[in-house]
Amino acid sequence: MTMSNAEQPGRESWRAERETRSQREWKPGQQKKQRSILVMFASTVLLGEAFVIALFGLMLYGLNQDNGGLWMLLGSLALALIAAVTSRFVKKPVGIAVGWIIQGMLVASGFFESFGFIVGIAFALAWWYAVTKGQQIDIENAQRAKEQEAWEQEHGTESETD
Repeated sequence: MTMSNAEQPGRESWRAERETRSQREWKPGQQKKQRSILVMFASTVLLGEAFVIALFGLMLYGLNQDNGGLWMLLGSLALALIAAVTSRFVKKPVGIAVGWIIQGMLVASGFFESFGFIVGIAFALAWWYAVTKGQQIDIENAQRAKEQEAWEQEHGTESETD
C-alpha cells in the first residue's frame, strides 16, 4: 500500500511547495536553534569590510599606477579575500583573533592613504562592538534559555496545559 503525496511526511497540504531542508524537517512544537549574535554581527562586519578593502585597493591602484599600485591592489584584494573567508570562522577563537589582525592591517593602511586611518578606525570600532556586544547578548540569551527551561520543567509547557 503506497501513501499519497498528502499522506507523506513533509508533503502535508498546508506546507508550501518549495521549502528549505530545515523547513521540511520541522515538526510542530520543535524548538528553533538559537543563532549566535556574535557570529552574525562579526561576520557582517567582516563581509562589509571585505568590500571596502577591495574598493580601497582599487583606489590605491588608481592613485599609484606608476608607483607600485598593482602590488597595493593585489595586497588589498588578498586582504579582502582573507576577511571574507574569516567571516566563516568567527565561531572559533582563531576567527576572532584573525579579525583583530585584519582590523590592525586596515588601520595601518592609512600609511598608504590617510583616508585609511579613518576607515580603519571606524571598522575597528565596529568590530569591537560586534565582538563585545555579541558575546554579551549570547550570554544573556543562554541564561534566558536556561531560565525558560527551568520554568517549563517546574510549570509544564504551554501545550501540556492546554
